[in-house]
Amino acid sequence: MAGTPSLDRSGWSGALDEVTAAHDRELVTIEVVDPSIGHQYEAERLPFSYLAYDPKDDVAIVGVGGEPPRCPVVLRHMVPHPQEIDITTLATSQTAVRVLDPEGTATLITFYPVEPASGS
Repeated sequence: MAGTPSLDRSGWSGALDEVTAAHDRELVTIEVVDPSIGHQYEAERLPFSYLAYDPKDDVAIVGVGGEPPRCPVVLRHMVPHPQEIDITTLATSQTAVRVLDPEGTATLITFYPVEPASGS
């Protein structure tokens, strides 16, 4: 997500609330890119629940699931003490969020619109 300016810390909560509202009922993939161990998927195309920044605990949180029967439990991925948060629209018109932790590990959150169910 080179070339995307990082958000100012004071705007993190509001910006992530806007992302949550804009992507209600979409699917989300969470990827963790760690400089020492490489690329790992935390979640692949699960129902998006919310994305938030808690300034009191200094943590960014993405919640997925919470939609029975496929994903009845909300799972949370947390990034403590984030250093940067970027929001961008990819060439595919998908929205992506990058959260960078103090050790340089990036959490990438990519949104996918839900395909309409085909008629029977």
